[in-house]
Amino acid sequence: MKRNNFLVVMILVIWFVISFVTNILGPLMPIIIQTYKLSLTMAAFLPFSFFLAYGIMSIPAGVLIEKMGEKKAMLLAFSLNLAGSAAFAINPLYSTALGSLFVIGLGMAMLQVIINPLMRTAGGEENFAFYSVMAQLTFGLASFISPFVFTYLLHQNNAFLDFIFNNLVQNNLNWTILYWLFTLIFIIIILVIALLKIPIVKLNDDEKTGTSQVYLELLQKREIWLFFLGIVAYVGTEQSLANWMSEFLRSYHGIDPASRGASTVAWFWGAMTFGCLLGLAVLKLWDSKIVLKTASIFSMIVLIAALYGDSEMAVAAFITLGFTISVMFSIVFSLALNSTHKHHGSFSGILCSGIFGGALVPLIIGTLGDYIGLRYAMSFLFLTLGYILFLAYSAKPIINNKTTKLKNIFKSEQN
Repeated sequence: MKRNNFLVVMILVIWFVISFVTNILGPLMPIIIQTYKLSLTMAAFLPFSFFLAYGIMSIPAGVLIEKMGEKKAMLLAFSLNLAGSAAFAINPLYSTALGSLFVIGLGMAMLQVIINPLMRTAGGEENFAFYSVMAQLTFGLASFISPFVFTYLLHQNNAFLDFIFNNLVQNNLNWTILYWLFTLIFIIIILVIALLKIPIVKLNDDEKTGTSQVYLELLQKREIWLFFLGIVAYVGTEQSLANWMSEFLRSYHGIDPASRGASTVAWFWGAMTFGCLLGLAVLKLWDSKIVLKTASIFSMIVLIAALYGDSEMAVAAFITLGFTISVMFSIVFSLALNSTHKHHGSFSGILCSGIFGGALVPLIIGTLGDYIGLRYAMSFLFLTLGYILFLAYSAKPIINNKTTKLKNIFKSEQN
């Protein structure tokens, strides 16, 4: 197929939007708790609703997309996003938020299944690795920017924002302006996609969903469950940090969630993006299992500083955690796929269902937090990081990642 540069740009925009919307919940969490007078458990049901949808939709989305085609599926996904966002913007109640986040999560899960094969088709297979890194950077950039947008909207005074606050925002909940912004973005994207010519994507074997028999066969294997739980542990760790750090800093150190709390979350995602870039180089030098062991141990050390240090140390440590956990998802995923000979598409679907960890672990921490306090509740993350460390020792991939000795890199540069 002829390369379609505009479609490539559009896919990168979609990655940006997915991240921008998905990861705004962390900076919002303390304000949502104060607005609705929520317990930590009730607050935890918000990310639970969102990531539950991911866990439910990851496998069915592949089947649905193969039947509908990419364009119709993308329009359906963004229509779900639009419905969820608009519903909460119009009626900003806690109960509405639960349903809205679930619906948005369904749409986001569909989009993540669609856009990787579509990027390969639109940009060309020979450029797929490059564009995949670009997508990862775009995703990280959006996570970094979104908390600053949130802070800007709450603190900026101008006639346009005053008009929106006075005429659209309900119940004087100024922070819900974000969902009016999301609604506008989704409308624009739907209109653009409706006008776009989307190519038919021929899925590779590792992108196809399997039959129910294939899934049953895979689910009987021990290593499948080990790596599925690895994804649960990683996403649970990442989202627990992103969702609870601002509330932790507010509760224990009196840090304003609308300013410094939000910027801490932003720099957490920024450090993660930098870590992903550095990880590309590190994985050329060392075996992925060694990198995963090192990242797990350092993450546990830094987590101690985040939970038990003073305010400055806590802020710095939470940001650093973005860096130390950054390589975990890609390594666990690649170790998983490199540990099986076949059915990679179905196995990928099972692994993506492990994104449900983003629902489960924050809920566990929120529930524990109501009884023992958020500081001790977040110590649960030592268990999830410990499991990832266990996986680094127990994984037995059929194929190891290719590494290059440092002296060979310098030699090739000199040549």
